[in-house]
Amino acid sequence: MSEKVVPVSQDQCPAHLRTNRSPLTRWFGRTFYRAIGWELEGKIADAERVMVVAAPHTSNWDFVFGILVILGINARVRWLGKHTIFKFGVTWFFRWLGGIPVNRERPDEVMGYVDAAVEKDNGLVLVMAPEGTRKKVTKWKTGFLRIAKKNKCVIQLGALDFANRRIVLGDVFEPTGDNEADIAAIIEYYSQFTGRHPDQF
Repeated sequence: MSEKVVPVSQDQCPAHLRTNRSPLTRWFGRTFYRAIGWELEGKIADAERVMVVAAPHTSNWDFVFGILVILGINARVRWLGKHTIFKFGVTWFFRWLGGIPVNRERPDEVMGYVDAAVEKDNGLVLVMAPEGTRKKVTKWKTGFLRIAKKNKCVIQLGALDFANRRIVLGDVFEPTGDNEADIAAIIEYYSQFTGRHPDQF
């Protein structure tokens, strides 16, 4: 299980997966995250490439809390975002935070976006929400499993738990090769956590 570490700090991210954000930026992330009464449990897995699966994803607040943690632990992160949010005036900011714009109407291009990010960075943390949307879905997409396998990423299960006001950097998941069975096992793991809108998970 995950290890509880307080306060939020870059000690929760392996040195080779950190970036060079300023002390002020790191202070901002950890201070505001703690100020809203949340805690961070666990650490980023110690591997060259780590995919953190982020769920349950039911609210825009997931993004806000996640960004504060990213800043606080100083992680070199890449995350996929709908291309329409990368609008004039905020594009630079989202890219600075590690954002990769993706056109959801062209899912076949997603692998290319990720491959480019992996080639650019020797070590990174790739954050993905397998639900692909904040709305309730009846079936999770398996693309994140294929992306992890192709790019040799360790899969770490990260949870947003609004009931207990925490983000959990939890277990490392070992895929079996049976995508349907793996998805079922991962969903079962997340049943212990409560999203902002539980009825949407």
